[in-house]
Amino acid sequence: MASENADVEGFLNSAKKAAETIREVVKEDGFIHIFSHLDADGVAAAGIVGKTLFRLDSKFRVRITQWVDEKIVGELLSDKPQLIIFNDFGSGYMELLNEKLANFEIVVLDHHQIVGEESDHVVHVNPHLFRIDGAKDISGAGVAYFVAKNVDKVNVDLAPVAIVGALGDLQDKYDQRKLGGLNEKIVEDATDAKLLTVEQDLIFFGRETRPIHKTLASTTSPFIPGISGEEDKSLAFLASLDIKPRLGDRWRALRDLSDEEKKRLCSALADYLLSKGLHYEVTNLVGHVYVLNREEPWTPLRDAREFAVLLNATGRMDSASLGVAICMGDRSSALEEANKVLEEYRRNINKYLGWIMEKPERKKEFDNIYVVYGENFINDKIVGAISSILSASLPNPEKPLIAYANVEGEGLAKISARTIDTMVNRGIDLSEVMRIAAENYGGKGGGHNVAAGAQVPIERIGDFIKIVDELVGKQLKGEKIGSGNSA
Repeated sequence: MASENADVEGFLNSAKKAAETIREVVKEDGFIHIFSHLDADGVAAAGIVGKTLFRLDSKFRVRITQWVDEKIVGELLSDKPQLIIFNDFGSGYMELLNEKLANFEIVVLDHHQIVGEESDHVVHVNPHLFRIDGAKDISGAGVAYFVAKNVDKVNVDLAPVAIVGALGDLQDKYDQRKLGGLNEKIVEDATDAKLLTVEQDLIFFGRETRPIHKTLASTTSPFIPGISGEEDKSLAFLASLDIKPRLGDRWRALRDLSDEEKKRLCSALADYLLSKGLHYEVTNLVGHVYVLNREEPWTPLRDAREFAVLLNATGRMDSASLGVAICMGDRSSALEEANKVLEEYRRNINKYLGWIMEKPERKKEFDNIYVVYGENFINDKIVGAISSILSASLPNPEKPLIAYANVEGEGLAKISARTIDTMVNRGIDLSEVMRIAAENYGGKGGGHNVAAGAQVPIERIGDFIKIVDELVGKQLKGEKIGSGNSA
């Protein structure tokens, strides 16, 4: 389940300690301020902690944000909460927490690599402290789940939300897109409670909800050139395989296809992707599917990956409160509104991908990396999703991709870096690259070895790209790029 050196017991004990801290503050009727990252994993983590505190009848507030900065510190200094909880970030801001928030009781529930020293006023739950891989064995929502379960066993019913968070964080990195490590334990909890069924099937967004041709046209993982974003070409592709998109007056969803039709579709898609040279994408066609039993069939919450995309859309389109409400159990107005946000999000994604494809100069190849120049065109909150999609369909997937967008009004560039697991095995650690390169220019960076981010002043973005290219080159040669190294 976890690597041989992993100290699972130590990790679970740290989750127990965080749960005790939360219970103590609630018992004293203290006010709790929760900050959570804006991606699907962060929104799921916020929902888990929010529901846990709601069940304790405690006083709390949830804020979803892109990062921890001086504005948030100022807000906390004026609010003076009895406890601050950071979900899905915090581990990269230890210096800030120690310097500016030393008088507050803090719980950090994170799975990103740690930057800075531990401190007594922070209860820190992070897999990296226990030799557990935070990039694929447990997500931020998973960390929150183990704490919630320690607060009260009733919170086992939040296991599906933690699974949604892990899938939103692309942690399905085991054989055939399976969740492993500590995520596997959460899957066991959910299946034992009859909340989850795990199947093997074609993996596409809209498996439960969309007509098959729309499912193919809206897929971005895998990205299928000439079919993604093209409904008429998707219909023609299905017609060429004699797969009927309708049954009577009803459109068929992927879940409605027979096994024989699925085999035909899978085989044809694999051949098509190979003909385009996209060998890596073929492995993304079939795998483990996580079905949430208590959700209505033919709704976007039934398939855990679809649920994750919905949460990601709410977080990145400034509507995170809808995602948190859904994770906490709202199935009425919040879900209706979130579906509208999702449609707008998907339109934006397709618009941005089309914009990048139109002009080759918007994506440049360097010696060791690819760079996407999103500048003022791509929304800084969506640039991470764009870099995830593009990194899986590069001419040379062995080169990491970095994409950046300008953060309006703040003079910053938001950078998102992605690579594939085989490059991590060859020595690439994007978290280190982003951190060191950003610190050279007064910025901040970090994350995971396989996926990381940074922010730097816009006027230094050219220098930043140059240094990232050099640092990746050094890692590929097996050289250390330790702290303070200016490449």
